[in-house]
Amino acid sequence: MSSSSRYSSDVAFTPAVKAIQMRKGSRHAYARMEQRGSWATSITPELQDFISAQTSVYLATVSADGQPYIQHRGGPAGFLRVLGAHTLAFADYSGNKQYISTGNLSESSKAHLFLMDYAHRQRIKIWGNAKVVEDDAELLDELMPAHYSAKAEQVIVFTVTAWDANCPQHIPVRFDAVSVQVALDQRDQRIQELEAMIAKLRPEGGGA
Repeated sequence: MSSSSRYSSDVAFTPAVKAIQMRKGSRHAYARMEQRGSWATSITPELQDFISAQTSVYLATVSADGQPYIQHRGGPAGFLRVLGAHTLAFADYSGNKQYISTGNLSESSKAHLFLMDYAHRQRIKIWGNAKVVEDDAELLDELMPAHYSAKAEQVIVFTVTAWDANCPQHIPVRFDAVSVQVALDQRDQRIQELEAMIAKLRPEGGGA
């Protein structure tokens, strides 16, 4: 956040954004939010729990000439790690070797993380700065999920400036394949238990 910013939300609510909020009637509500303390600037225990449960994240970067780029990153729950009150990091796996995010971060550290939990209809937006760390084998090993079949190439370290949680409006409910399989297995087990109970209640030699 620049020295001229008054509120943490100014990282997103630029003068142009505030002018449009004023014109469309939402500025008063956001001004009240700012006066109550604005957005959080550190990682709370609740946010850490949310982050630790995610298997997917979108990283936004921007080139020197202002061209934005969004890249998906995924892994086992906990692959996006909280390292401190203002720091997140993850092992960056080898992919198609376009290196667009890496190149953008070499020109501008401004970055954004967008986390979407479809099952619980919750989204978290995190503003900050990111950097690529290529020469820290110890940190890379620490961040690499155990037994995950991917090749870690480097580390992305993200410093949090501010974050906000959106309302669930218009978020479709979706479940990942693992969660669905667990639910189906539990259902099948319950059906087997009920069938066994019914069999015990039937008289010897009785029909259906």
